[in-house]
Amino acid sequence: MALRTLFCVGNNQNFFDLPKSDIGPVWDATMEFLSSLNSMDGIDIVGTFDDDAHMVGPSDGWPWTFYVLADVRDQQTVAAACNLLRTIMVGEHALWRYFKLEARMGRELVIRDDARA
Repeated sequence: MALRTLFCVGNNQNFFDLPKSDIGPVWDATMEFLSSLNSMDGIDIVGTFDDDAHMVGPSDGWPWTFYVLADVRDQQTVAAACNLLRTIMVGEHALWRYFKLEARMGRELVIRDDARA
């Protein structure tokens, strides 16, 4: 059974410290992260959610900046997905300099027949 996983991604202060002219490479790396996540074996993306219209500034905790909901084969695959922030580069820095990532794992919520009124 796949793990229902919510990847929660938040901008940190380093992102907001960049001059606007230097933000483009971070967005390119973010698109690389999302594309890499989408193409990983064992990950089936269910949907995404971007909170940037109603949340401005660093994500110090909940709420996060954007979310990816996916069905993931196992915990090792979730860990490999999280590792993308360590391996995707923005110039001489890894993407984690600008974003943080937390993965929440569980199971799909299913309403049992015996729990229905």
